[in-house]
Amino acid sequence: MVPPATDLSPEQGEQDRNNSPKLTLSRIWALVCNPAPGRLGYALRMAAGCTATVLVGEVWQVPDLAVPALVTMALWQKDRVTNAVAAIGLNIIILFLLAFVYGLIRLTLDHPLWLIIVIALLSFGFFFLGSASKLKPVAYMLGLIIVYALIAIDQVPVGEIVTRAVLYADLFLAVPGAVMVVLGLFICPSPKTLLTEGITERLKLSISLLQNPDPALLDHASTLLNTGASEMMRNVKMAKLEKIWSPQDLACLQQAANASVAVLALSCNAARSGATASAELLGTLTEMVTIFAQGDYPTSITPPANPEKNVTLRNLASLLPTFTTPITEDSKKSEEKSGFFAPDAFSNPDHIRFAVKGTAAVMSSYLLFKMLDWPGIHTCIITCFIVALPTTGEMISKLTLRITGALIGGVIGILSIIWVMPHLDGITGFLVLVFGVSLLAAWVKAGNQRIAYAGFQIGLAFYLTDLNGYGPTSDMTTARDRIVGIMIGNFITYAIFTSFWPASARNLVPAKLKAIFQLLRKQEQAPTIQQREALFAQAQSALDAAKLTLEYTQTEPVNPGASTQQLQHQLATWHSTLIQADHLATTLLEDTPAHTTAYIEQLEHNAQ
Repeated sequence: MVPPATDLSPEQGEQDRNNSPKLTLSRIWALVCNPAPGRLGYALRMAAGCTATVLVGEVWQVPDLAVPALVTMALWQKDRVTNAVAAIGLNIIILFLLAFVYGLIRLTLDHPLWLIIVIALLSFGFFFLGSASKLKPVAYMLGLIIVYALIAIDQVPVGEIVTRAVLYADLFLAVPGAVMVVLGLFICPSPKTLLTEGITERLKLSISLLQNPDPALLDHASTLLNTGASEMMRNVKMAKLEKIWSPQDLACLQQAANASVAVLALSCNAARSGATASAELLGTLTEMVTIFAQGDYPTSITPPANPEKNVTLRNLASLLPTFTTPITEDSKKSEEKSGFFAPDAFSNPDHIRFAVKGTAAVMSSYLLFKMLDWPGIHTCIITCFIVALPTTGEMISKLTLRITGALIGGVIGILSIIWVMPHLDGITGFLVLVFGVSLLAAWVKAGNQRIAYAGFQIGLAFYLTDLNGYGPTSDMTTARDRIVGIMIGNFITYAIFTSFWPASARNLVPAKLKAIFQLLRKQEQAPTIQQREALFAQAQSALDAAKLTLEYTQTEPVNPGASTQQLQHQLATWHSTLIQADHLATTLLEDTPAHTTAYIEQLEHNAQ
């Protein structure tokens, strides 16, 4: 077991901190090129969905087609069930909002002051919901569409203003919703298929590590291990909604998902120590891979008859008999169901502050848009809903991704107008162009969460540049104006969120560490190996979230009056604590060392 953080010398602690992962350009490029399992298929389906939305919009002549395309890219999911649920839920919500919007338009028509007040109140409400409720993935899209519908009032004839505004707001969600439901059911896999594929990938990687433990393979395994089993657990929940799979089968696959994470972790440990697995153990794992790859699961797994020479490999082999044996009902603990709002939604001032800052960014962009009388830069208002982030560290960390993605998408959009659009005579070539750029944006968005933001920015800039009017466009002025609007929105949002009530990512680290310590205590006390595997998988996801927050913290400027050395020591201690917690979680898969409780308490004390 590694020594506590207090036993590290200042030099070791500082070196440990310097070696911690940061979002450097080289690391960003490595994440962009990473061929993660299922990434290409997900990107292809997302690009197909965006292209289908553009096709439907061109046929129906939906104005500002960039908005529906962006909604599709933002909400497109990996499996058919989640896609359908998201789309249907979105369209149900919009039915209630349309009546609300109709009343607002009637109220604000020919009353500019009331329009400003309503836009401010709506922006505040949607930003608050995005920060303090489960509506976070959708709240910003809803705010974007409703506010944009109100802003578009001045751009249509007065006689048909209400009808058009309501119709456009509906179409901006109805078209993506229909595409996600209809097309998603045909091209997206079942969540059960994604579940078995995830288990298969981890077992395959475990076999490769035990056969050829090269550094690149270990790095890929560590990246996959850090994701834990959270995505596979979501697949289990969605598969239950299909009502076509046996509850017993899903329970066995749920256990297999957690066990596959544990097997991968022990395979990494064995590979680092240079241990050689027996042919019998490799043969057993290979047979399991074959069964899971066919969409099934083994009902009984016989461990190797001859014990492995290495302790870690012996412990790995001991996990196989219960690989698909679910936890009994008696040993399951009831989970507390969380409500729609976060527990601190109305007590934590950070939610109100986030909503105020988001509203200030939207209103500043709107007032600048009106004062300059420059209709083409209305994208500055749309951008505010997309780029608002909760902490200063996240804003700074993603600034490079934001600007780079917007520039790439904008440059592609302008070059396509110059070199491609003049040669397009019909809709087919235009859709091929849309699909190609959407695939690039979707590939980046489908990657690690540390770079996914840039992919959406590529799509944002390209759609807002090239989806102007109907069919291929040659309007360079609109393309220029919209890119300028995106950059203005980026700058205004960044300036406001980092200048007023800057929320430091550093304040989030203690809570994330506390959650990790709670999982370690539960893992230590778990009576069955299945429960330990489930808690280990949860701990991996919690560790990755804490590491990401620590990365954001490292980019933040030092507050005036604060001790730089003290802050650096705190960051080094946190990073060392995460490493030790990760090692302890893996150790608890194999055994429960003496004084584990005291060790966890020591880690918790050091992290304060």
